[in-house]
Amino acid sequence: MNTTGLRHAALAVATGLAVISAAPATAGDASSWSSDSRSAMRLIAGARGSNSRDFRAGVEIKLGADWKTYWRYPGDAGVPPRFDFARSDNVKSLKILWPAPRRFSDESGMSIGYKGGVIFPLVVTPADPAKPVTLRLKLDYAVCEKICIPAEGSAELALGGGASDRDATLAEAEARVPKAIKLGEPMKLDEQSSLAIRSVKREAGKDGKPRVVVDVTAPANLMVDLFAEGPTAEWALPLPEPVPGGPTGAHRFAFPLDGLPPGGNANGAVLKLTATAGAKGADRAIEVTTRLD
Repeated sequence: MNTTGLRHAALAVATGLAVISAAPATAGDASSWSSDSRSAMRLIAGARGSNSRDFRAGVEIKLGADWKTYWRYPGDAGVPPRFDFARSDNVKSLKILWPAPRRFSDESGMSIGYKGGVIFPLVVTPADPAKPVTLRLKLDYAVCEKICIPAEGSAELALGGGASDRDATLAEAEARVPKAIKLGEPMKLDEQSSLAIRSVKREAGKDGKPRVVVDVTAPANLMVDLFAEGPTAEWALPLPEPVPGGPTGAHRFAFPLDGLPPGGNANGAVLKLTATAGAKGADRAIEVTTRLD
């Protein structure tokens, strides 16, 4: 079954879940939880951003033991979360940030996401800085153990912009968002080490089919992973896999140029590559956008 079929099948076996509605918004650190037996979600607030105009907030999801939810590109199976803030008040723009994910293997193949829980940081720009901002969110997401089950929740929170008990938690989630840098540019991890996507090239694989080879430089004692996204959501690129042959000090990954949508052309396609590194996984991450020449 192809990737699209797997995602549809995962949803088809699911049953609806009861959701507890969030209480009306009041200015504070967090909304009420909107929950079911497997997961729960809420909005949290932080202090204002460094420009003193934007508000910092987050969507927090808690998951039951052994349950996971998905990244913006879910991999072979699953569905990404869908955020609907249309009913919010005094919001000019809202940016959703995605913390670095991890890969998981299950009966449906390889998936990309989060276990235990995740906080998606938000950058909220008010339409009128002199007026209050109220976020109203309807969230559709999937939670999976052995099968995927759709979940939904709603939350409402007025943003005050002052100091918050959630500031440290929100800052930790923000630190896990991949830093956007250029191809070959290093991100400093400490005084002696850095993380970089060193090179990206297209070549013929052993089967004669084209593949993409990516070299990632990182300290040898860290766990390193790589994720690849196409120029649109219709691209379903395979997950990069570690392969031998990389230069000294580099982790080499490769993936076949497969999963293109009908009519898709890899020549000149813009790929987004996310490299993660950490003692136990995705502690730090970078994001590189590059054209596949």
